[in-house]
Amino acid sequence: MDATIIGSPARVVASPVPPCPDIDVTGHPPLEVQGVKRPRISARRTAMAGGAAAVLAATALALPTAHAAPAQARLSAADVASARATLKAEASIPGTAWSVDPRTNKVTVTADSTVRGAKLAQLNKVVAGLGDKATLKRTAGQFRPLIAGGDAIWGSGVRCSLGFNVSKGGQPYFLTAGHCGNASASWSDSQGGGEAGQTESSTFPGNDFALVRYTGSADHTSAVDLYNGSQQNIGKAGEATVGEHVQRSGSTSGLHDGQVTGLNATVNYAEGTVNGLIDTSVCAEPGDSGGALFDGDTALGLTSGGSGDCSSGGETFFQPVPAALQALGAQLP
Repeated sequence: MDATIIGSPARVVASPVPPCPDIDVTGHPPLEVQGVKRPRISARRTAMAGGAAAVLAATALALPTAHAAPAQARLSAADVASARATLKAEASIPGTAWSVDPRTNKVTVTADSTVRGAKLAQLNKVVAGLGDKATLKRTAGQFRPLIAGGDAIWGSGVRCSLGFNVSKGGQPYFLTAGHCGNASASWSDSQGGGEAGQTESSTFPGNDFALVRYTGSADHTSAVDLYNGSQQNIGKAGEATVGEHVQRSGSTSGLHDGQVTGLNATVNYAEGTVNGLIDTSVCAEPGDSGGALFDGDTALGLTSGGSGDCSSGGETFFQPVPAALQALGAQLP
């Protein structure tokens, strides 16, 4: 099986892992943007309840008599660029991903359960050849898009999640995953309901964001659904940092949290390669694609894809919001 985008659209009739929106399809697209409270268009009606997962940070206490381990050398930008170029040229295998920890500039390469046999041998060889520039780890799940997120949005045979409400030229829009935007030209706040918006721009692969223009009358609140009867107001967009504690909202799994583990991640989905993503320990499931990643009142990302689930844990990647806003010429309300 190839790596899948957690947030790609799925067919309304199918069920697990769709290729884009949160629809229940068997495709394997990016995760849908989870958590962005979509305008009050029946979001509550269509959103699925989800439990919140807490990630506890462990505090290490240094012993007075212990000798501190030597600090790990920080690789140069040239070393990192060279490593990424080698991985792109020799290890762009579906089911793999890599990101950089800016604190050490070391590249972490991840292979999902579909990478085995000759492909795994090739990956091991490439990473070994990079020496101390990169490390390889395995994840038990499969990288795929998860269609769903914050408040549910329904397209033509697919379901995804609304990320964040934005504006462009004084008109109301919302952001969601690009693999969701590729799957449908029209969106509703309920399955089979009237049109609430139309996809105006969509980018995937390469990046993973879409801009949908509101066509119906709805309250375009700049907030995220917390799935406990309350919302988190969103006032600005920002860049994620490694180690930052973050939350994700999605229509399939509800609200979950975790930490940012890497930046500028490259993910090789079966549908294509996406660059510049945020790598996290937050879980997500099909239908969460396009949902919101945030920290307090700051919008950080849109759910793209990943592996695992919210029962056993997982790894999820997000499209940075600032980059999407700049490319689309949009801003938060």
